[in-house]
Amino acid sequence: MVDATSDARTTRPLRLGMVGGGRGAFIGAVHRLCARMDGQFELVAGALSSDAQRARDSGADLGLAPDRAYMSFAQMAAAEAKRPDGIEVVSIVTPNDSHHAIARAFLDRGIDVICDKPMTTTVEDALDLVQAVRRSGLVFGLTHNYTGYPLVRQAREMVAAGELGPIRVVQVEYVQDWLTTKLEDTGHKQAGWRVDPQRAGAGGCLGDIGTHAYNLADFVTGLHVRELAADLGRFVEGRRLDDNVHVLLRYESGVRGMLWASQVAPGNENGLRLRVYGETAGLEWSQEHPNQLRFALVGRPPQILSRGGPSLGPAAARATRIPSGHPEGYLEGFANLYRDLAEQIRARRAKRAPDGQALLVPTVEDGARGVKFIAAAVESSAQNGAWVDARVTV
Repeated sequence: MVDATSDARTTRPLRLGMVGGGRGAFIGAVHRLCARMDGQFELVAGALSSDAQRARDSGADLGLAPDRAYMSFAQMAAAEAKRPDGIEVVSIVTPNDSHHAIARAFLDRGIDVICDKPMTTTVEDALDLVQAVRRSGLVFGLTHNYTGYPLVRQAREMVAAGELGPIRVVQVEYVQDWLTTKLEDTGHKQAGWRVDPQRAGAGGCLGDIGTHAYNLADFVTGLHVRELAADLGRFVEGRRLDDNVHVLLRYESGVRGMLWASQVAPGNENGLRLRVYGETAGLEWSQEHPNQLRFALVGRPPQILSRGGPSLGPAAARATRIPSGHPEGYLEGFANLYRDLAEQIRARRAKRAPDGQALLVPTVEDGARGVKFIAAAVESSAQNGAWVDARVTV
């Protein structure tokens, strides 16, 4: 267990605003809970729904002042930027199609941004955000929350230290079963927008969970894909976006990879799994058993590294919150990203260098790579699995 950053207990919480996440939303409540976990943020404003009454009611539910429960993100950005006590950072938890416009509205007013994934629905919009962040010098964090897990950060550290030798093969999968039936026809809100190309973008399962798998492989290995060949499937009759994805990956360094994402695989709940193999060793991590990392050197018995154990490096130690043997995962991983972003924002405002361990949060550049992955996979599948360039200049 580790201490928070040096000024965490002596500095007031950062004033946080939220767009989306009102009544009936799932991920907004997760973000709010995790933002509060270390006392680094206080929610003071929100544009919580595109429906005016739901926005007001949601603001009241959360104890927001009535004049800070806004009817639109544009109204919120303009009003908060003028207030002496206005928000310092905004969290965007809306469906994918609105991320770009919302992020630009706040970046253009000097407000740091925390955004759910995928970052945008087009590569053009993603690159626009890259340039906006670079021009402004503001902090932009993308909440691929699995990068906040202690043993994911341990795996990254081991790969970077050469403990696996040169990497040869990467295999990653994210498998669920909740869309095995046509749930979107039942009025299920979360299913409805995820299979709507107008709101989700060109990728269904691909954008929803395939991007998590893609980002996890990038994060742990430090590698970026050069080209890919994809097969996108729609197994549920009448569904408008993919619900199963197979992708072959070729990395810039000659490493080969495979990615499988599915939301129609009965018996799977949240099966995110990564395997990385180098010349001298391999490692394996599973999100449903997040507190263990399997590491195997060639010719030697596999080792099981446990979260909180004495042999772990500083990245895992900093991300560990409770003693060994106690379950820790999804919420704490999210909270680690929020804590790291708080340190980045405080450092920017104080004109000092942030704690280096706080820089592991996925960036706007990572977001652009994820959007390019979606676009390349859709293009490849439309060409019967042809190899397509997956690189993006950021």
